[in-house]
Amino acid sequence: MDTVSAGFEDKDRFDRQRRIQWMDMNRIMSSKILVAGAGALGNEAVKDLVLSGFRSITIVDMDDIVTSNLSRCVFFRDSDVKRGMKAEIVAERASSLAPDVDITPIVGRIQDTDVSGFDVILGCLDNIAARLDLNAAACYHGTPYVDGATDGMRGKVQVVLPGTACLQCTANRTHVRTMDMRHTCTGNSMYVPHVASDVTTTAVVAAMQVREAMKIASGRSDLCISNVSYYDGTICDMFTAEADIDPLCPNHYGEESR
Repeated sequence: MDTVSAGFEDKDRFDRQRRIQWMDMNRIMSSKILVAGAGALGNEAVKDLVLSGFRSITIVDMDDIVTSNLSRCVFFRDSDVKRGMKAEIVAERASSLAPDVDITPIVGRIQDTDVSGFDVILGCLDNIAARLDLNAAACYHGTPYVDGATDGMRGKVQVVLPGTACLQCTANRTHVRTMDMRHTCTGNSMYVPHVASDVTTTAVVAAMQVREAMKIASGRSDLCISNVSYYDGTICDMFTAEADIDPLCPNHYGEESR
């Protein structure tokens, strides 16, 4: 007769997650995840990915660390300012959260990165041009893309699955007007005023992104956000706006014949 000791469940790192009916920890642990952006959203997303069981993570970011990052980025320290690249520091510090996680940093632009071969892509970027470029690449490869964005106390999450509306479909004239602006901390491109940012908002949006990635990795895309979810931390409200496929969107051209 097998003997079961008291508290044996506590020896399993993911025991509580396994109790969620749709959660497939084996598929989560074997999934390959790309995180584009290692700033405020990226820090939170990578932390949540590692703690949620993802074990193969690639992080892409081109910037170094500045003092204003420290209030919103859990993995950055004062000693990192102007001495470390965001992707490398996040990979180093996040690796300490789990002994078996494999995190690969890439210092460079997401536009210059091969995004093929991943099971899920998380967009944690700070400018529209890069987000639309990543969105197009994900659509081309048929890779699920979870886009996150914040502005002060507000944020949004959109899940782009094959056959659903993408970021290009929901882009408006304001997006087009500002798409070449980089809201970068280090100002490696043209200067534009920084947008407001709050650590609680980035934590909420990143958590939503990782939750959607867990659904996708578990084979439960049917549970994913089907439109665009908006979060307003000032009034503690969330609402969903419909997102329809734009028949003129280049990412969906000829989709029916593929």
